[in-house]
Amino acid sequence: MSKNSNITTVLKSKTPKVYKNKKLNNANFVDFNLNDYQVFLYLVSKLGKVDQFGKYLQPEHLQIEHTITALEFANAFNMALPHAYPILKNAAAKLIKSTVIIEKPELFETWEIAVLSTAKYHHKEGKVSIKFNADIMPYLAQARQKFVIYNLKEVANFGSLHTTRLYELIQEWQTTGYIHKTVDDLRKLFAIGSKYKLYADFKLYTFLHAIDEINDKTEYNISFSEIKTGRKVTAIEFKFTRTVVEKRYRSDGTQKNTYIKPQHKEPAQDD
Repeated sequence: MSKNSNITTVLKSKTPKVYKNKKLNNANFVDFNLNDYQVFLYLVSKLGKVDQFGKYLQPEHLQIEHTITALEFANAFNMALPHAYPILKNAAAKLIKSTVIIEKPELFETWEIAVLSTAKYHHKEGKVSIKFNADIMPYLAQARQKFVIYNLKEVANFGSLHTTRLYELIQEWQTTGYIHKTVDDLRKLFAIGSKYKLYADFKLYTFLHAIDEINDKTEYNISFSEIKTGRKVTAIEFKFTRTVVEKRYRSDGTQKNTYIKPQHKEPAQDD
């Protein structure tokens, strides 16, 4: 599976792109819910554009102030316009208080960074105006490596924050088709706090649901296996493959594309 070919496919699209550093892709977004994260992703998508050659570009000096209207947000996430107004209003109040936690193992440090420095909801216009915190901008700036990029529309129809976060990991590990995460790391990634203390509940309501949604709504097939230390599940291994596109010929000699989605396989059960 080639990461470069996937990036090329993404860059050819004219739809908004989500581009961020891998450290931010693995960060703990603490108390974000799905709608908060959707607003954040839409703001991130405003930082760069695709040029006439299909190349993703950011300006030399990133703009830190942005506005989202209810109409554009509703269109981006395929929702009814009346639903967008309270989402933007609530997200503005939430994001100004929110931080992300980024691990810096190379420095033996954990950083907590505020997402925004200001946020305003305009009641008459039904829009939000924000200013990114300067400290988060390095994790959103274009880099030559260690980045993740995908089309915003790929996550627009997900009904769970956990699904979106797992899908972002898939984009990060395109070259391997394989993801290994400890259960503790997944708890942070899914921003569940103290919920689902029992592993069975954690599994059911986070990554198991996310896997079902990804398999149902995307071109990927993802499966998992559990890694145990003694009798306790301490890590999860995810494996994923993409839909294969085959060129076939009709009886009249014309060519067509046939999309073959990999078959979903149930994980092996322990005896």
